[in-house]
Amino acid sequence: MPDLSVRLATARDRLVVERLWLMFRHDLSGFRGLLPNPDGTFRGDRVEAAFTQDGWAPYLFLRDDRPVGFAFVRALDGPVRVLNSFFVVRGARGEGVGLRAVREVVARHPGPWEVAFQYDNEAAVRFWRRAARELAGDAWSEEARPVPDRPGLPPDAWISFAVGQAGSLTCR
Repeated sequence: MPDLSVRLATARDRLVVERLWLMFRHDLSGFRGLLPNPDGTFRGDRVEAAFTQDGWAPYLFLRDDRPVGFAFVRALDGPVRVLNSFFVVRGARGEGVGLRAVREVVARHPGPWEVAFQYDNEAAVRFWRRAARELAGDAWSEEARPVPDRPGLPPDAWISFAVGQAGSLTCR
């Protein structure tokens, strides 16, 4: 398995994370029919929040010092941590990078967790159900929730689980 490091992204990493964000949003654009802004970017409010807001943490995934993905965690100051955005570049998928990265990110913040994804993104459905099983065994749950302020969109899927103090996983 290739070398992988998962670390908190710093201000010096922001440009790299912004570029990965464009790839992430491009991947997702096919599931919601979203088009880029006139300048070729996609909304960047989550990147801004991840780097500047309290309760958020941006993570960068590197393989042999090359960026292969990122994760944004939010609600670190709340009762339930949320894996807000999670992305692995296509060239690193299928190698276990995503599962290793999610395992490292959640282990750094013990407690209850939630992650959302879209049911029409079949790869995400398979990945997050597999990740939940591998991280929590049978001790996880999944539910459909409406997208806030977007009644025309299909509901998102939300998976919930918990990570204990010593990295042990338990159901929430």
